[in-house]
Formats: sequence, structure tokens, C-alpha cells
Amino acid sequence: MTDHATRLDHIVLWVSDPIAAAHFYEKAVGLEPVRLADFSVGEAPFPSVRVSDETILDLMPRSKADRMTMLPGAADSSGHPVNHVCLSLSADAFDALLDRLQQQSVPVSDIAHDSFGARGPAKRSFYFRDPDGNIFEARHYD
Repeated sequence: MTDHATRLDHIVLWVSDPIAAAHFYEKAVGLEPVRLADFSVGEAPFPSVRVSDETILDLMPRSKADRMTMLPGAADSSGHPVNHVCLSLSADAFDALLDRLQQQSVPVSDIAHDSFGARGPAKRSFYFRDPDGNIFEARHYD
């Protein structure tokens, strides 16, 4: 890619069990695991899941919080303070995600309409939690 526009590259989520988290995101959310096999054999510090060609979610073990020394207090972020992460989907992918979550008995919020986001008002949106309590919003604009 030669376009150097600012983009969201990755978000790091604290998780208690990265392998279980990766399986949740694969089975319930439909995101492809990245480096899961490498993590499983100790060759990667954490696995990720792919949101798009340009964006991944890193699934950082909470046990590594004490190694977060890039800024004072970084280790204290383990488990908080992100409010939620929003996934923007096509209408069909939105419906498929809602179906997968319901099939896996993942509680979801009521469907909201016209909530504001990066591309203006979304047609529909809802919220759900991953097994570690991270909150996600799913929405579609079309």
C-alpha cells in the first residue's frame, strides 16, 4: 500500500486467555486469527484477529501488564479504561454477526437506529461483550 493517509492500525485488548479470546472472535464475531499458532508454541508474545486488510485487534495477556513500560502508568491500563470498540460492517455482515452471537448465547443490547459515528448516522447498531468484558459496538451505514 502506498497511500500514507492516517488509518487505524490496531487496538490492543487485555484478555485473560488469548487462545480462548481468539476462538471467541473467530467463532462468534467472524474475525480471522493471526499468529495464533505462533503464540500457542511460544513464538509470538500475543495473537491477534484481523478486522480488515489494514486493522487488527491484538489480544494481549493480562499477565504481561507489568511489562508495559512504554509510558509511566501503562501497566495500570490492564482491563480498562477503553469504553468500547466499534466495528463497522455491511448490512449482511451485521445480520450475520448478530445471528452468530445469538447462536453462541452472547448477550446483545437492543438494536439502536441513527447513532452517530465516523461516517454519520448508522442505520442500525448494537453492543456486546467479549469473554473478558471488553465492550464492542457493531453497526452498519448502508
